Amino acid sequence: MQLREQIEELAARDDNEFSRKARAVFDELKHALNYGEVRAAEKTDGGKWRVNSWVKQGLLLGFRMGAITDFSVGDSFKFFDKDTYPTRPTTIQENVRIVPGGSTIRDGVFIAPGVVCMPPMFVNAGAYVDAGTMIDSHALVGSCAQIGKRVHISAAAQIGGVLEPVGAVPVIVEDDVLVGGNCGVYEGTIVRERAVLASGTVLTGSTPVYDLVRGESEDRSRVVLHLRGSWSEPVVTAD
Repeated sequence: MQLREQIEELAARDDNEFSRKARAVFDELKHALNYGEVRAAEKTDGGKWRVNSWVKQGLLLGFRMGAITDFSVGDSFKFFDKDTYPTRPTTIQENVRIVPGGSTIRDGVFIAPGVVCMPPMFVNAGAYVDAGTMIDSHALVGSCAQIGKRVHISAAAQIGGVLEPVGAVPVIVEDDVLVGGNCGVYEGTIVRERAVLASGTVLTGSTPVYDLVRGESEDRSRVVLHLRGSWSEPVVTAD
């Protein structure tokens, strides 16, 4: 049975009694997420984004399976969380720069080579962060968020998480985007490539965006202006 079928079968259960074999299936999903073999959402050849609902089902399954455990480091740093979601196992061979100072990457996250993590920052389960991106101090990359190549997520910026409903598109930031300091991008907003968000900008699924080139305002869900001034209204589908 394929991983997707196993996850869907387990997620459909009404009870929360899971065997070691079921836990192994969830661990396989996290491993696949860690290495970018599966994603919560992915771009199709036509430039549209497709939500992989089964991946999000699997992440929610991890919370059902898990029991709160003590991950504390000595007496000075207390840490209690579900045992299904420890910090991500990361090695120096992955070529990810994690500057010391209180950053955390949860298990089930893809971090590409060349990513820079400035302290303190947090990346939640299901996220995908592509090569050459910087996550600056006090920044958040929420659950299932998809971050492209060479993106700068500036200090204190918040990229919201979208885990439920499982068919909902997560927040997506495409390649070569600058997210200014103290920005907030939430509710499945899609920021297209080469966009620049000025410091303090807040985008949600219902935020009206003003087109300076055309001199008009549009109030469309998940519509973000390109630098060249043309509207992009991506069609999002759930598998």
